[in-house]
Amino acid sequence: MLKSLEIRNFTAFGKAELQLAKGLNVFVGENGTGKTHLLKLLYAVLATSAEGRRRGNGTKPGKAPLQRDIAQKLMQVFRPESLGRLARRQIGRSRCEVALLFEQPQDNVGFSFASQNKTEVSVDPCPGEWIEKAPVFLPAHELMTVYPGFVSVYESHHLQFDETWRDTCLLLGAATLKGPRAVRANELLKPLEEQMGGQVVLDANGRFYLKLPGVGNLEAHLVAEGLRKLAMLARLIATGSLLDQGCLFWDEPESNLNSKLVREVAEAILGICSQGIQVFVATHSLFLLRELEMLLGQQCFKAIAQRYFALSPGHDGVVIQQGDRIDDVDPLVALDEELEQSGRFVDWDEETTT
Repeated sequence: MLKSLEIRNFTAFGKAELQLAKGLNVFVGENGTGKTHLLKLLYAVLATSAEGRRRGNGTKPGKAPLQRDIAQKLMQVFRPESLGRLARRQIGRSRCEVALLFEQPQDNVGFSFASQNKTEVSVDPCPGEWIEKAPVFLPAHELMTVYPGFVSVYESHHLQFDETWRDTCLLLGAATLKGPRAVRANELLKPLEEQMGGQVVLDANGRFYLKLPGVGNLEAHLVAEGLRKLAMLARLIATGSLLDQGCLFWDEPESNLNSKLVREVAEAILGICSQGIQVFVATHSLFLLRELEMLLGQQCFKAIAQRYFALSPGHDGVVIQQGDRIDDVDPLVALDEELEQSGRFVDWDEETTT
C-alpha cells in the first residue's frame, strides 16, 4: 500500500509531496496540469515491481536490473523521445527525483535521472521485496473492442500506444475466478451486470461479448461505449485483478458515460476500495465528485479513507493542494470553469425570462 509520493522536477511539477490514502485518491485539475502523469508515474513503478516478481523466480530486487527496468517502463508508459524528456523543462540542466514510500518500509523505492539522460535511472533506495500483485491502469478509452489480437500485434510491431493498453489487455484476458473468491467477486459484479443488462464473456477467438438473458451474445462492438467501460471493469473484477489487494489507476472514468452510468461507476469504485484495493482516479467531473461524496456518507462506505488533490498551474510548476475531504481543497481548481458556467447560466436565464 502506497503512503506517499515525493517528486522534484518531474514533467510539469517543480516540487511536491503527496500524502496518499489507503482507499480513494482523487486528482482533479484542468487539462495540462499533470493528472494523468501522476497516475502513470505511480503505475509505472508498481508495474515494474510486479513484473520483476513474475520474472524473478523468488529472487530479491537487484539495483542494476531495477535501474534498467524502471527506465524501460517509464519509456514505454510515457512514450517520450528520451527518458530525460520527462524531467521538467527549464533553462539549463535539471534532475528529476522520485520517491515512493509504502506501508512496509522494505518496499520503499527512489530513483532519479538527469534531463540529458536518454535511457538510465539511478535507484536509491532499492526495495527489499517485489510487490505481490500487478496494478491495473484503465485509460479514458475503453479496450474491449481493441482487445482481439492487440497484445500479439503490440509485441511484434511498433505501435503508438503506451504500454498501459498492452498491460490492461493482458489482465482482461486472464481466466475468471472460481470458488470462494468468485462468490465475493459476484457481489461486486451484480450491480454492474444489472446496469449492463448481462454478463461479459470472452470466446475462444479472443472476442468479448455481452451475454444477454434470453437473447444470446452481443458483440462488444455493438454495445454502447459507456457500457463497454463498465464491461471492462466487470471483467477485471471477475478475473480477480480488482479483488483483495493491489492498486487501480483510472484516468477520467466519467469519459463517454451518461449521468446514470457515472453513478454506477462511482459506486463500483467505492466497492473496489471496500475490497482493500487502493484506488487512484483522475477527473474533472463535478458530477462524479459529488456522487462519490454522497456515497461516502453512507454507512457501508464510511470506513473508506479518502484523499483529494487539486492541481493548478503556478509560477514554479504545477501547484498541488491536498486534503482529506473535497471541501478541504479550496478552491476546487479543477471545477472553476464548470462552476463559473453554472453562474453564467443562472444570469443568462434571469435575463431571458425578464
